[in-house]
Amino acid sequence: MHDTDVPRETLLIVEDEPKIARLVADYLEGSGFATHPIDHGDDVLPWLQENMAGERPPGLVLLDLMLPGTDGLTLCREIRQRWPKLAIIMLTARVEEVDRLLGLELGADDYICKPFSPREVVARVKAVLRRSQAASDPATSAGSNLVLDDDGWRALADGHDLGLTAVEYQLLKVMMQSPGRIFSRDQLMDRMYRDHRIVSERTVDSHVKKLRKKISDTWPEREIIRSVYGVGYKYQPEE
Repeated sequence: MHDTDVPRETLLIVEDEPKIARLVADYLEGSGFATHPIDHGDDVLPWLQENMAGERPPGLVLLDLMLPGTDGLTLCREIRQRWPKLAIIMLTARVEEVDRLLGLELGADDYICKPFSPREVVARVKAVLRRSQAASDPATSAGSNLVLDDDGWRALADGHDLGLTAVEYQLLKVMMQSPGRIFSRDQLMDRMYRDHRIVSERTVDSHVKKLRKKISDTWPEREIIRSVYGVGYKYQPEE
């Protein structure tokens, strides 16, 4: 039994199938979370607008891709623009949509394909919350004045926020942790996606391209993400 004096983290479950929403809510509540269900896309943003300003704003949104009213992709984009620190896990029954979902600059922190195990959902939720809420010291790259702020999922180049999506931030962090190491596309996919079999190498190339563009907008004469022909990519800080 949970201590009623301890506020529980609230999770927003946006799912139009009542049985799925109730099942997921039961498992999450059994793991110590509070949940709030919404079954129509048009109701999501008004609810968040009201509750994000409260004393206990929700910590994560489980967001179905296919919804009546406003669809999940549109909602993900809007949520990320309005509340950039709010964690989002996308739910989808359409496996063919996953590559497109991850290729877009939507900023979702993770995705889960239906059908799924409720225990898997709980594990993913806990993992995303750990990443998004952990207050860790910023990691700094010597020689380039590039700082990673894990608490805010921000990359700062000479103090300028590069405006990275969650996937771009994770990609940069993986490479920054091993300067000079060459990562193949498969290795990057292993570290970034739960099931990279449904993500093409072109998705990684697309994210790298966007990441390099954002870095070059601030540092036009620096190339710290380098391509190694026929192998992959590496992070090479300037001396």
